[in-house]
Amino acid sequence: MGSPALSEGRELVPRCLTIAGSDSGGGAGVQADLKAFAAAGCYGMSAIVALTAQNTIGVTAVQEATPDFIRAQLEAVFTDLGVDAAKTGMLFSRESIETVADFLEQHRVPLVVDPVMLASSGARLLQDDAVETLVSRLFPLATVVTPNLNEAEALAGMSASRRDLAERIHELGAAAVIVTGGHGADPIDHLFDGERHIEIPVVRYAVPATHGAGCTHSATLAGALASGQSLDMAAREAARAASDAVRLGLVELGAGEGPVDVLGLTA
Repeated sequence: MGSPALSEGRELVPRCLTIAGSDSGGGAGVQADLKAFAAAGCYGMSAIVALTAQNTIGVTAVQEATPDFIRAQLEAVFTDLGVDAAKTGMLFSRESIETVADFLEQHRVPLVVDPVMLASSGARLLQDDAVETLVSRLFPLATVVTPNLNEAEALAGMSASRRDLAERIHELGAAAVIVTGGHGADPIDHLFDGERHIEIPVVRYAVPATHGAGCTHSATLAGALASGQSLDMAAREAARAASDAVRLGLVELGAGEGPVDVLGLTA
């Protein structure tokens, strides 16, 4: 994707791009992704699809970027800095998804699609008419799709085991699927790559600071892929990072679920 000249003896730092919404409270979205990229040893970049007025309690307003501006951000990053892996988060609308998909079809990189549908506060972050577009346009471009249990059930149209949900979402066009383990009875990230089912244990902590955990997981996964790790190893690193970020979560911030702390600010 274009590499700048390097000083003698220096290696190019892995470059990660988040294509997502901004969280004014700093706990989720682009802000969480950039922190997770840094923690994973990557240089982080962003293409902001929408602004949210958001805190630990909820989302009070959304301002979507225009397709032309989304495209301009993507072109600016890809043509100069280069991208080793990318992730998508909140994409909000059918039009934004189509804009992103059109661009990524012409600029293929390892891609993590986090199908963000609801904020942890319950606010809807994907319009109803955009779900089909997300599946039909972005899933075929994804290296891996990372729904949580609730998102997986919504995408699959059924309640089932993580194993069955992963298989169903794979049938929808995703090359690989991780149904994450933050919800439900079993603390397991279930990875299905079309051939193998791999269960990755997840350590859960009874800490009321989970805001941004899903973003941290998918961004860490993208960072590990950018660094050249296999999907299996990247998935394990993402599970560890998300759990640790909750363990260190900033429970003292905000009146709702506190933000996770992937940087270990309080460690």
